[in-house]
Amino acid sequence: MQVKCTKCSEPITLSDAIKSKKGRLSHIDCSRPSMLTTEESALLFAYCFGHPVAYCCDLHFRLAELAADAGGRENLCPRCRRDLNQSARAHLYGCAMLPSEVRLRAQAIREAAQHLVKESQQLRDRSDVLIREAEAALFEKQRALRKAMSKRTAS
Repeated sequence: MQVKCTKCSEPITLSDAIKSKKGRLSHIDCSRPSMLTTEESALLFAYCFGHPVAYCCDLHFRLAELAADAGGRENLCPRCRRDLNQSARAHLYGCAMLPSEVRLRAQAIREAAQHLVKESQQLRDRSDVLIREAEAALFEKQRALRKAMSKRTAS
């Protein structure tokens, strides 16, 4: 079983922008789960505005060259309209123009979010195993009770 967003019930993937509230995970924006976070967008704008940040259709694109959707939050290929958020995100976490401290902190935040998703998945999987074990034990006890009751009524 996959971890699901508490708002839209869709699966949360490791590349989704997420938030945690009271121990529950959700997409920052359910209609755009892979969108860049506000912090990622700010870093791209501050440090990567002057050089290519995404690749598609055999071309490299600068941030200002990417097309936006109606909400202005997607980074789309101006030719094929493919979502390039993942390409821009990959660029951000490997960009040599970011000061190393900023890049390391950004990577640590992203890794923490991914770890949270993975850990939630592991806990969900473990709870699923425990539920199945409890169900099996309950079934076995019920079977034993029925067997004992049938012996008593047969005597």
